[in-house]
Amino acid sequence: METPPFLAACRRQAAPYTPVWLMRQAGRYMAEYRAVRDRLGFLALCKSPADAAEVTVTAVERLGVDAAIVFADILLVLEPLGVGLEFGSGDGPLIRRPVRSAADVNALPDADGAPDHAAAAVRIARAALRVPLIGFAGAPFTLASYLIEGGGSQDFVRTRTFMQADPGAWRALLERLARRVAASLNAQIDAGADAVQLFDSWVGCLAPADYRAHVLPHVRAVVAALRPGVPVIHFGTGTAGLLEAMRAAGGDVIGLDWRTDLDAAWARLGHDVAVQGNLDPAALLAPPAEIRARVAAVLAQAAGRPGHVFNLGHGVLPETPVDHVRAMVDAVHELSARR
Repeated sequence: METPPFLAACRRQAAPYTPVWLMRQAGRYMAEYRAVRDRLGFLALCKSPADAAEVTVTAVERLGVDAAIVFADILLVLEPLGVGLEFGSGDGPLIRRPVRSAADVNALPDADGAPDHAAAAVRIARAALRVPLIGFAGAPFTLASYLIEGGGSQDFVRTRTFMQADPGAWRALLERLARRVAASLNAQIDAGADAVQLFDSWVGCLAPADYRAHVLPHVRAVVAALRPGVPVIHFGTGTAGLLEAMRAAGGDVIGLDWRTDLDAAWARLGHDVAVQGNLDPAALLAPPAEIRARVAAVLAQAAGRPGHVFNLGHGVLPETPVDHVRAMVDAVHELSARR
């Protein structure tokens, strides 16, 4: 069978057009998703494989994208650790029992054999899809930041202080998280995921030297532990200063946020790796004509080179009109078609 455009791009192979998918593809901007979430609640939706698969597939059908991403949350792998994970309404996730010391790290259970709800959703969605399916997980640093901060943060001071003040405890924590992340991604691959994305959403808060010393080895361990032959997308935000180090950490595709020019970033990374991105999510709030112009600008920076997966620089904003998302997808396909 012919390689789907998304997988071809991940492998830097020629494709008939630039493939496109979106982070938060199934999200609050979409009425079908809101209906399911309002009925179940967020955490129950994440833990219901059939419903998670439903919103995964619905988003693909509604938007005409070239890949699905399983509906889940990066923090679910932390719940079996007994840290009191909660999802509040509007305030983001909370960790009731944060990790603040070496003793807290040592007290964390192994949680081997805990159910992987994302893998179960992958198995169901894969049977219903005609496009590749992406599994995902949070990267060790980003998961650690939630554990240490007790939730989200603007500056991650507690996390950076923990990392620098007790590097032994930090290393033990990230090694434990790396094993859980690799196990979750492999479970999703075994269930049918065609590619996986590692979300290091908050790693951009670090200095490059700290990334290299305290994060890179653990990302590299995750990537090395994954099933061979499955493309790995390595994504972070605010990472313009970390691109070379992220490339060294691993991944077949490096995700770019909107704060860097795609062509300059790709030149820094080297053209022996694929890139993903990187339209500003706010661009989808503009009129369709402006969206099309912004799409054209990103495609011009990619210059038709094999190995570009079109995406936003982060997730779809909740207030985004669905018709604008569909206009973006159509523009990517039309403007990049090889004639």
